[in-house]
Amino acid sequence: MRALQITAPGTIEVRDVPVPEIAPDEVLVRVAGAGLCHSDLHVLHLPEWPVPNMTLGHETAGHVAALGANVTGFTEGDPVLVYLVWACGVCRQCVEGRDNVCATTGGRLGLPPCPGLGPDGGMAEYIKVNARFLEPIGDLDPVRAAPLADAGLTPMHAVNGARHRLNPGATAVVIGVGGLGHVGLQILAATTGARVIAVDTSEQKLELAREHGADLVLRSDADTARRILDETSGYGVDAVFDFVGVQPTVDLATQIVAPDGALRFVGLGGGRFSYNADGETTPLPWGVDVRRSYGGTRADQRQVIDLAKQGKISIDVRTYPLADGPRAFADLEAGIVPGRAVLVP
Repeated sequence: MRALQITAPGTIEVRDVPVPEIAPDEVLVRVAGAGLCHSDLHVLHLPEWPVPNMTLGHETAGHVAALGANVTGFTEGDPVLVYLVWACGVCRQCVEGRDNVCATTGGRLGLPPCPGLGPDGGMAEYIKVNARFLEPIGDLDPVRAAPLADAGLTPMHAVNGARHRLNPGATAVVIGVGGLGHVGLQILAATTGARVIAVDTSEQKLELAREHGADLVLRSDADTARRILDETSGYGVDAVFDFVGVQPTVDLATQIVAPDGALRFVGLGGGRFSYNADGETTPLPWGVDVRRSYGGTRADQRQVIDLAKQGKISIDVRTYPLADGPRAFADLEAGIVPGRAVLVP
């Protein structure tokens, strides 16, 4: 079969590899679509990668092609989504429904594994998956549904973790209306009573925000923080979701959050700020809770699948043949993919 693999730091290529052999508890999935994420770019540019010739792709959907001897609950042909978080399922955190912070497979400073970031991922014709990491998707198109495994899951978890500040009358800001941000915006619009302000540097992405229900869109510039504060009579917004995480967006987020607000950093752009245990209110007002999170839980995943089935969220998809995977990476890095790139074998 053909698979897009990272063969050396900074180098990816489509290669011929064997079709995976499945164990008794595994399922072979014929891939219909595999989403491309900025995390994949991050992996590509690491100076070292410990897994040689790893197949990329952590957003995967397709159809069951073969079942291991011990697998029940699925039949050949079933449309499925590959869940991102490959946790143990039995530790206290997993039993409590917090599998994205699994104590066994992640630990204190690590992360549970996910396909395409250790185990072989879905940018291939087939992927093997333990049956317990598959979610049925019903009538959803698996090509368009593939990004739900991260571009849907991750913002769903971020929003769910800030719902205590998203009551009717609240104001939320989405910074970065890209692959994750345009889904996060839709989740906010569909599941909260908050007024949603979208911020981006791209007019194309701001138009995407308008289409998906933003109440106000703002082109990011030196005046953005003042304009947002003016919208709240200087008090600040109840929740900020930074889907970029570079220094200018981190600065903006800290400048506009209200007292007792929720500050959620989802993007991994490397921005930072000092958080001091003193009486000053710079850079944050009193009571702000700050969180960055990994992926999401199984409950988050099922919730976002249900929203997609109800037509309340959709992912803007640009498809590329698997053979054009390197071009899709280049387009994503150039910032010319408005929603999500999806590779189709």
